[in-house]
Amino acid sequence: MAGDQKGKAKAEQLKGKVKETMGKAVGNESMEAEGRAGGAKGDARQAKEKAKDVFKH
Repeated sequence: MAGDQKGKAKAEQLKGKVKETMGKAVGNESMEAEGRAGGAKGDARQAKEKAKDVFKH
């Protein structure tokens, strides 16, 4: 289960980065902001999973 969540975190981070980059490339500030938000969501999920790992060990 934890591996699945870590994978989701990485996927969200990647998807956010791609969307942010595409927004910059086409000059779409809204898309760029959505990308940053998606990346931040992935970062938060990853931090949560790391914290859970610390308490498991």
